[in-house]
Amino acid sequence: MFMNRLSKSAIIFIAFFFLFTTPAFADVERIYDEAGLLDANQIQQLEKKAASYFSEWSTDFIVVTTNDIEGKSLKRYTQDISDELEEKLNRAEDNMVILTIYIESSADREAYIAGFGKGEEYVDDARIQLILDHIIPDLANDDYFEAFELFFEKSAEYLNIRPGVNPESIFLNTYLQLGVAITLGGLIVFIMAYSSGGKSTVTSGTYLNRNNSRIVKKHDRYLRKTVTRKRKPSNNSNSGGGGGFGGGGVTRAGRSHSGGGRKF
Repeated sequence: MFMNRLSKSAIIFIAFFFLFTTPAFADVERIYDEAGLLDANQIQQLEKKAASYFSEWSTDFIVVTTNDIEGKSLKRYTQDISDELEEKLNRAEDNMVILTIYIESSADREAYIAGFGKGEEYVDDARIQLILDHIIPDLANDDYFEAFELFFEKSAEYLNIRPGVNPESIFLNTYLQLGVAITLGGLIVFIMAYSSGGKSTVTSGTYLNRNNSRIVKKHDRYLRKTVTRKRKPSNNSNSGGGGGFGGGGVTRAGRSHSGGGRKF
């Protein structure tokens, strides 16, 4: 009887041990580096980060690199890959943000990001362009690991900001908000201290001798008013890599998504 209880306790202990010590990413792959841009250690680190973000946001952040997009556009290739991954992951909710990197040659490189489910809502077309602004410099410098980390970081950051709000607005800056709060607090204290000094009884007539004071001369001259209009120059340059392309769309499996791409 005692041995039977011991066996049951041992089984429960072993089950809990493997449940809480097995890495969350052991049965889920989120980094597909077919182009060989990362080493094994970097892939492992990114897998851990992606698993951590999934546990926090219930959203899969996925990176795919390739040298062959099978004659498709990078957008279509990403759509097809995402359909395969959605079927493989078999999530109750289709929340995914996927970054695909296509390296045809050193002179022909493209990046495309697509958001599904929660990713489509919170990482919309406009926010994807902001993410590309952040990661393209690293991609252009072949700092792929840093770019992928930043992709995770910015995507997760935007999931915490309600849709329709510019996530890069200076008004969302914590230090700015703190500075404004301190300034307003100081201004309120100053006004209260100034108001507590009593009301001044000195008026404009206190030092005015009305018998001897008068207006000596009044002179008002209006010469000329010239209005010059100048057309504001348009700025079509893009400092964050090559021209953008893509936008959102619908996959072959009927899944809608946000999207945006850029050459680098």
